[in-house]
Amino acid sequence: MIEYGLCLAWNWEYDADFVGLLESACLARGLSFLEVNPDNLATTTEKIKSGELAFSAFLDRASESDARFLPLVYWASERGLFRINPHERAVHAMNKASMHLEFITAGIQTPYTIILPPYDEQPGLPPLDLSPLGGRFTIKPAHGGGGGGVIVEATSLKQVLQARLEFPYDHYLLQAHIVPAQLASRPAWFRIISCGGLIFPFWWNTSTHVYVPVAEEDVRTHGLESLWSTTRAIGEISRLHIFSTEVALTEEKLLVAVDYVNDPIDLRPQSKTPDGVPDEVVRRIAVRLADLALEHRPLPFS
Repeated sequence: MIEYGLCLAWNWEYDADFVGLLESACLARGLSFLEVNPDNLATTTEKIKSGELAFSAFLDRASESDARFLPLVYWASERGLFRINPHERAVHAMNKASMHLEFITAGIQTPYTIILPPYDEQPGLPPLDLSPLGGRFTIKPAHGGGGGGVIVEATSLKQVLQARLEFPYDHYLLQAHIVPAQLASRPAWFRIISCGGLIFPFWWNTSTHVYVPVAEEDVRTHGLESLWSTTRAIGEISRLHIFSTEVALTEEKLLVAVDYVNDPIDLRPQSKTPDGVPDEVVRRIAVRLADLALEHRPLPFS
């Protein structure tokens, strides 16, 4: 049997640069690396089933969009292997309705929110008072990513009723529009990546999606230390090894979580696309993931 130190399942063509960095980081640590993609998925799955190969750590960046990868996910789970972002935790964390309630319980500030039941369970709604949401509000399904099904500038109940039909089996969140403060002539809106205890905060332009690292001087000047403490608290709630979140600082100096937990995260390097993650951060993430796999490698039998 051939046993690999880390298996990565991936299916997004733009992950190729990250895959190369992760493989290099693993090999530099004496950790063998197995990548499973749509081209070799069938043959690799068969070899695993037959006992020809195995792995001791697993990172899944494919099954969310391609169910053909789920047998790998279940195989790793059933054997109690070290899994970066275990599937069951990732599934729980992607439920915005559940995360909203857990954030509130943990004392994390969130937008004023109304949670609606799935249309399939309750087609008709009782009278809704939308006035606490303000003149503009966001409608978003509890599941999904990449903005799918999200209406950012909603203004009416009619839009709410129509939106519920798009994903009738999902809860919906109606959230008050958050206006960030202006700090040094830019909106105080941040996207933050957390990976194995490392926290990378960025100024986030919601129109261009360009990452600009938060500098130490920014932290001192604007008192942004809570970016780290809030992200750590979100990590404790989600129990994910790697995720991103979005927060905004309001004029009232409240740090509000506006996009709770994102997984898997976009790791395209900025050198290849303007809205990618800075290359050095992608490299550090790859190194940290390799270190996590190494730290959890089973001890050899003596």
